Amino acid sequence: MRNWFRDGVMRSILKNAGYLASTKAVGGIIGLLALVCAGRGMSAVGFGTVMLIHTYALGIAAFTKFQSWQMIVRYAAPAMAREDRTTARQAIRFACGLDVTSGLFGMVLAMASVMLFGPRFGISPDIVPLAVAYCTLIPTMSSSTPAGILRVMDRFDLISLQQTATPAIRAVGALIGWLCGFGMPFFLLTWYIADLGGDLILWGMSLSELRRRNMMDAFRPSLLAAPRTLPESWHFVWSTNLTTSLDSCKEPVSNIILGHMLGPAAVGLYRIATSILSSAVKPALLMEKGFYPEIMRLDPASTRPWLLGLRSGLLAAATALAMVIGIWVLARPVTVLFGEKYHVAATLLMIMAPSIIMSMGGFPIPSLLFMAGRPKALFWSHVVGTSVWFVVLIWFTHRFGLYGAAAAYIVAPVLLFLCALIPTLYSFFNRHTLSLPTAEVAEEEALAAEAVTTGSET
Repeated sequence: MRNWFRDGVMRSILKNAGYLASTKAVGGIIGLLALVCAGRGMSAVGFGTVMLIHTYALGIAAFTKFQSWQMIVRYAAPAMAREDRTTARQAIRFACGLDVTSGLFGMVLAMASVMLFGPRFGISPDIVPLAVAYCTLIPTMSSSTPAGILRVMDRFDLISLQQTATPAIRAVGALIGWLCGFGMPFFLLTWYIADLGGDLILWGMSLSELRRRNMMDAFRPSLLAAPRTLPESWHFVWSTNLTTSLDSCKEPVSNIILGHMLGPAAVGLYRIATSILSSAVKPALLMEKGFYPEIMRLDPASTRPWLLGLRSGLLAAATALAMVIGIWVLARPVTVLFGEKYHVAATLLMIMAPSIIMSMGGFPIPSLLFMAGRPKALFWSHVVGTSVWFVVLIWFTHRFGLYGAAAAYIVAPVLLFLCALIPTLYSFFNRHTLSLPTAEVAEEEALAAEAVTTGSET
C-alpha cells in the first residue's frame, strides 16, 4: 500500500480531500450543533416541518438543476491544462446559462407545487406561505458553476473555507432561537439566511478567481453560442443532469413520502439519522471532488486512472467500515443531544449505518464512467436503482413504519453500486478504444471555438 501514495495523482487527490475535510469536519460539528439547538428549541412537529420544507426545496433544486460543475470539469480542466482559455471560457459561460435557466424554472415549479399539494406533503395550510417564500432560495441552491470554477482552478482551499459558512450562520441563528424561545418561523428564517449566505460567498470566491486570471467575461451566460464549441456538450449535460437528479432527489422525496405516510414528526426523526449519515459519507464526497478533475487529465486507455479508482474506493470503504462501528457505539449518546423525544433516531441510525460502506466504496465509479464517455450507462444504473428503491421504501414503510423506511435506506446504495459496476468493468476491459484528444485536435478545437465565439458576438 505504500506504493499507492508514491503516485503523484493519488497524493494530489488526498491533498485536495484533506483541504476539504479539514473544514468539513468543523462544519459538520457546527451543523450538528445547529440541529441540536433546533431540535431542543422546537416541538417534534415544528422541527420536522422545518426539515420538510428545507428538504423539499433541496429536492426541487436537485431535480431541476444541471450539474454544471461536472460539465466545467469535463471541458475546462483539460483545456486549462493545455492553456486553452477560450474553451474554458465557453464551458463556464454554458454552465452559467444552465444555472440561470434551471434555477428560475425550479423556483416557479416548487412554488406552484407547494401551493397545490403542500398539505399532501405534510405541510399544513397555514405554513404553505412560508414554504413558498423559502422556494426563492432555489436559484442559488441549484447553481454549481462557482464550485466547478474553483475545482478547475485547483482552489480547493477556497472551497474548504466556504464550507464552514452555512453551518456557522445556521448554528448562531439556531442557538439564538433556542435561548430566546423563538418559534418555528425564526428557525426556518435561519436556515434560509444560512443557505443564501453560503452560496453568495462561493459565488464571490469564484468571481475573484476569474478576475485574478483575467477571465471575467466567462460569466456571461450562453446557451446557444458556447455549446457549439464544446463537442457533445448537450448530450453530456442531459445525461449527467438526469443521473444526478435521480440521485439527489432520493432523500427529499423519501422525506415527502414519510411526511405523507407517517407525518412531520417522523420526518424529523428520519432527518436526524440521515443528517448524521450524510456527514459520515462526506469523506468520500470530498475525495470525489478531487478525484474527478485529476483523472480527467489522465489517459483513459491506460490502467492508471482505473487503478486510482480501485485504490481510492478501497481506502474509502475501509474508512466507512470504521465509521459504521463508531456509529453503532455512539448512536445513542449523539441522538440524545437532540432531546429524549428523539431517542428513536438512535435505532434508525444503527439500522441505516451499513449503507455508508457501499456509498463510500463506490464513489470513484461515476467519475470513471464520465472519463470513459459513458454518462448514459450511469444514468440507466440510477434509473433502475432508484425505481426499485422507491418501491421498496413505500412497501417497507407501509408494512413496518419508520423502521421499515430505515431498512429500505440500505437498498439504494447497494442497487446503485451493482448496477453501475457492470458498465464500469465493461469500460475497463475495452479501455483501448478510449483516448484523449491529440494536441493537433485540441488546437483545432480552440481555433474553431474562437471563430464561432467571434461570429456569434458580432
